[in-house]
Amino acid sequence: MTTENSGNAVSTSRPKKVNLRRPDIMEQVQAQVLSHYRSEIVEKIRANGGVLSSGDLTVKLAKEFGFCYGVERAIDLAYAAKKYFAEVSPRTPIYLLGEIIHNPEVNDQIRNLGIKIISPKPTEAELAQLHEGDVVIIPAFGTEVTTRERLSEKGCELVDTTCGDVMSVWKRVRQYSKENVTSIIHGKAKHEETKATTSQARAYGSGHYLVVFNLAETDYVCHYILNGGNKHEFLEKFKGAHSDGFDPDLHLQAVGVANQTTMLRGETEDVQRRFKAVMEKKFGADAIASHFRFFDTICGATQDRQDALQKMLKEPLDLLIVVGGYNSSNTSHLAEMGEQVLPTYFIKNAAKMQSDRLIVHYDQHRKAEVETRDWLPQGKITVGITAGASCPNNLIEDTIRRLFALRGISVQELLAI
Repeated sequence: MTTENSGNAVSTSRPKKVNLRRPDIMEQVQAQVLSHYRSEIVEKIRANGGVLSSGDLTVKLAKEFGFCYGVERAIDLAYAAKKYFAEVSPRTPIYLLGEIIHNPEVNDQIRNLGIKIISPKPTEAELAQLHEGDVVIIPAFGTEVTTRERLSEKGCELVDTTCGDVMSVWKRVRQYSKENVTSIIHGKAKHEETKATTSQARAYGSGHYLVVFNLAETDYVCHYILNGGNKHEFLEKFKGAHSDGFDPDLHLQAVGVANQTTMLRGETEDVQRRFKAVMEKKFGADAIASHFRFFDTICGATQDRQDALQKMLKEPLDLLIVVGGYNSSNTSHLAEMGEQVLPTYFIKNAAKMQSDRLIVHYDQHRKAEVETRDWLPQGKITVGITAGASCPNNLIEDTIRRLFALRGISVQELLAI
């Protein structure tokens, strides 16, 4: 039995679907979700143009931030699954593949519901623990084709929360596979979403894929397409980022670009332009249709948050705080954008602002938390705040409260006035 729609090409059966979004379930679920993640303070500040000021401190919120529709839907379905199966089959265990989204506080709440966490790609030991009728939640990133098949073979009941934007990428990659076009995926090879997407490239057995992380890797591949090179060196460089049996001398004759939906749009567009240019140079403009494909698969919510931050960064700001999970791709890109312009602190929660003299924040270059002292300037300052699509409003509220508290100001009293 599977709930919601499945985006995978391969399915071992067509089980009966359970409608977890029926009104009687969702009314209670949404009330519970709101109690966990909603913030009246954030809503009031948004209604006031996204600005709150007192004394020497002004806080500005980006116009778009926080939960997107796909994240809200995934969380709603996880809560709904717990409610529904607790009523119809209270002894049935409910499992989640990895994380529902990339936010530690949200995943802690999921655990608190009594949902058990197993690996995104379950181990043999984990699979052995699963039984027919057990419920398994597929997260918003989706899952690999083989994982879904094995869960179906076990007779598990799947609750599919895969984001619609992710499934759009899968559709495109499967089409490339049917046409014997190698999928060039702009993304992070180890990210759950990219792993799920690359599995779609192999869904029909004939497709190949290559994951490029940045423009430097893109240029390396383009140079190889045009000039050839050391095949062993190529395969070592992209170890873990290409399909089994991938041969750069054979499988780069026709390529189609897709991407992890949370990458920077501008960078993905550069990847596309560079591959198109090298294919035109090698095969000629008249033959480009036979050697190059492209489809815009950037998530709309990701782009909205990037656009809103880009606009805010043009305004006078003294520093930027980015709130969200450190393994959240779309949040990390917001931090990258900020770092190029002004002092930027990427924190997972307000507790990381330990005092006005010390903040603990994530350094993406070191891939670790670091300490920065004297981070909050004295005197009149304006602080920008944004958050990725997996960050709930209550964490943004905590950040706002903490900033004003460091100046001895109560946000509750301020908003009451």
